[in-house]
Amino acid sequence: MLAAYRKIDDPPARVKPIPLPILQFIMHQAIRSQQVPDLAIADMLCLAFFFLLRPGEYTGVVTDTQPFCIQDVTLYIGSLRLNTMVAPLEQLQAATFVTLEFTTQKNAVRGEVIGLTRSGDPYFCPVAAASRRVTHLRSWNAPPPQPVASYRCPPAAARRITAQDLTRVLRLATTLLGPVHGFLPQHVSARSLRASGAMALLCADIDPDRIRLIGRWRSDEMLRYLHVQAEPVMRDLSPRMLQGGRFALLPNRDVPP
Repeated sequence: MLAAYRKIDDPPARVKPIPLPILQFIMHQAIRSQQVPDLAIADMLCLAFFFLLRPGEYTGVVTDTQPFCIQDVTLYIGSLRLNTMVAPLEQLQAATFVTLEFTTQKNAVRGEVIGLTRSGDPYFCPVAAASRRVTHLRSWNAPPPQPVASYRCPPAAARRITAQDLTRVLRLATTLLGPVHGFLPQHVSARSLRASGAMALLCADIDPDRIRLIGRWRSDEMLRYLHVQAEPVMRDLSPRMLQGGRFALLPNRDVPP
């Protein structure tokens, strides 16, 4: 099934989906270090995993699709919709639901909104990651069109995260933990996150048609008439992805014992 998705998206090279423990390791290291670049990269990896994003959507660089900006992110506390740009920071931190609005992203319906609840992990969670990104961006008065995948360490100018930044961090973590899960660093890149989220959903027994709908794969045009922003479609996916994301591959001869 995932191979069929890749044929539709035409990636330049096949990459392997990264198991959840490697991604959680990156997040926990960033939380421990509290370094602004580390936190920004870890948060974007988290959002890419849960929302099945393409690299151009969760980096700050325009490629074959468009990155998400602050104005595309909305946080909620229950049914209360927060104004992302002016809501008190304590409300952002207390958010229970996050949505991304698609504007010019690839294979998306303009104006469509997709949302996720908290995952159950206090750090590796789409709501927590979005809240941290918005809080940081607001700390230096970033404008609404600023890509979420950017950060600033004053007095330096703002910097946008690149696919190379993400690949570097993923490969470093895979060097440390990959062999246990059947991976080598060259098996992963910034393109792995979309496949990782899809694999987690598949392992959590989510229907393949539902995965295609969430990931915006056009393997069946009928799916474009369905609405992913219907709340029952997205209900409880974050916790189930944390359950389904724990997998390992059978090692080939290149992976040391």
